[in-house]
Amino acid sequence: MRKPATSLLLIGLLVLVGRLWSQQRPSSQNPAPQNPAHSDRQSEPTTTLKVDVNLVNVFVTVTDSSGAPIGGLTKDNFILEEDDRPQKIAVFDKESALPLSIALAIDTSLSTRHDLPLEQASAKRFAHAILRPVDALAIYGFSETVHEATGFTPDLKRIDESIDHIRVGAATALFDAIYVTSHQLQHRKGRKVIVLITDGGDTISKLDYKEAVRAAVEAEAIVYSIIIVPIEASAGRETGGEHALIQLSEDTGGKYYYATSTAQLDDAFHKISDELRTQYLLAYYPSQPTSFSDFRRITVKVSGAPADHVRHRSGYYTSKSDF
Repeated sequence: MRKPATSLLLIGLLVLVGRLWSQQRPSSQNPAPQNPAHSDRQSEPTTTLKVDVNLVNVFVTVTDSSGAPIGGLTKDNFILEEDDRPQKIAVFDKESALPLSIALAIDTSLSTRHDLPLEQASAKRFAHAILRPVDALAIYGFSETVHEATGFTPDLKRIDESIDHIRVGAATALFDAIYVTSHQLQHRKGRKVIVLITDGGDTISKLDYKEAVRAAVEAEAIVYSIIIVPIEASAGRETGGEHALIQLSEDTGGKYYYATSTAQLDDAFHKISDELRTQYLLAYYPSQPTSFSDFRRITVKVSGAPADHVRHRSGYYTSKSDF
């Protein structure tokens, strides 16, 4: 009877010794002690910020005191800032080589019916002067609705026929026209331009000015407004009319022109063509990728050159609206 008891005693002693030895031996399975401060940081709640690390394109027009475009500038002539923070220019190019996508929108409301034939003839001359094989132009007519006469094409014959077939309507959906053309330009490559020929009135749009201008800014479209009949009593910059067109052109880096005759209309188209051949591209990666703001403001200055005016889009949105 003693032999089994002795065996059990020996087994018990061996188990006890094994436990003591395993407690003193460092275990590779146990994790190393953590820094309490590190643990606290891991448990802290995080704040989600908006992030935009994409390359930001800025198309710049530089003119002298007479309004003539200034060519021949270099990267060193430009100072670029975002929300007052200096930015490093990652890409610099002269825009004459980049393809153009131009959405030409012609007001066909009753208020412009007497001027429409002149507008059509001038628009065709503009298309023939500006388009190259790498470029494309789309024609839109807008009255109470927005009608696409032809999609983007370099075919001048097709463009001429589309312009000739634009017909007079009733009311004016100007802001809708800006929104629709911006939407069509959204995924085009290269430079994107909207040219509006209108008397500046808006009487029936489903969308408002703010929605229209945001669509143009998000599409990176440069808006040129040719105002045929100045409005004496504008509804204001934020609600429509002539002043809204002026503000829209300035916010997108374009320009506005008044035209009361065929000669002035042709001159406006000629100046737009000259500008589009002498623009500059400045592109950068934002130095601060996180932002609490939905809109970032861009500022471009020129040094070492007799530049009187520097035009470019006023900024960009860090989030995209639902087109």
